[in-house]
Amino acid sequence: MVSIGNIQLPDFPLLLAPMEDVSDPPFRAVCKDNGADLMYTEFISSEGLIRDAIKSRQKLDIYDYERPIGIQIFGGDEEAMALCTKIVDTVNPDLIDINFGCPVKKVAMKGAGAGVLKDLDLMVRLTEAVVKSTNLPVTVKTRLGWDDSNLNVHEAALRLQDVGVKALAIHGRTRVQMYKGEADWTIIGKIKNDPRIHIPIFGNGDINSPEKALEYKNKYGVDGVMIGRAAIGYPWIFREIKHFLATGEKMKSPTIEERVEVARKHLIKSLEWKGPIGGINEMRRHYANYLRGLPNIKEYRNQLVRITEREGIEAILDEIKEKFKGIEIDSGKIVLENYHEHCPIN
Repeated sequence: MVSIGNIQLPDFPLLLAPMEDVSDPPFRAVCKDNGADLMYTEFISSEGLIRDAIKSRQKLDIYDYERPIGIQIFGGDEEAMALCTKIVDTVNPDLIDINFGCPVKKVAMKGAGAGVLKDLDLMVRLTEAVVKSTNLPVTVKTRLGWDDSNLNVHEAALRLQDVGVKALAIHGRTRVQMYKGEADWTIIGKIKNDPRIHIPIFGNGDINSPEKALEYKNKYGVDGVMIGRAAIGYPWIFREIKHFLATGEKMKSPTIEERVEVARKHLIKSLEWKGPIGGINEMRRHYANYLRGLPNIKEYRNQLVRITEREGIEAILDEIKEKFKGIEIDSGKIVLENYHEHCPIN
């Protein structure tokens, strides 16, 4: 078992990364169905929540079937982070996570997200403000450092542990790298194997297959992995990794029937959560990913993003299910472009 404060997770848990404009309740629902052990909300601005911004408030929506679930917050002001934490406490998540990893300019250049990696003293003060404002476990997600000349996450891990952080998830890139190049897990492994570290260390970055999950588990010794982009349109990644770790064998890829029915559930949940207009619009980004790999699928995708009523979309999904029945799609062809963990604006 892996423990985050009073939260008990299975051995080598699989975490769904917090992804802005992706990790909403409908998306989390289909990932939970397929084996995600711990999930997080989209990140919430401390300043926005204090101002009672509608979008920030909506991100606080969590449901019992999602548990354990963490709410992720970000900001660069200690007082705002403390007050935000007290607001988050009222909806009773299982933990609070702090984002020290978002690399996009409008966040990092304001001294929040990955921008805090430039000032570890500030990182510690912000974290301590959150820890002192709640009885819930507090965790952190961050990066290797600001750039290759400032790889300071090892020092950060020790200092964050000292002020009460209960787990740390590390993305294997610097802020300057954004999401380019290959994630480097070397420092993540060194932190996990540091005898002074006694909190769980989770690795994040480029886990897109069961084979890679097993390789990185054995190579770096991390307590679990966090998966982001590979789960978009492919929530089966969680069950496939679990099966491979348990048996050494690959699962069969999801059938077209499974793909359509999960897309349908995602649509229904989206409509329930965002209403008939917002729910339809929200789903348009997801169809291409659920149907990736099907031959001559472009016209169907175009129809799915044009139709504005649930009945019409479901009719197209039924037509796709019937037309492509029996066709197998290689589960290894998971594409990581177009979406970015935490921040979509890269």
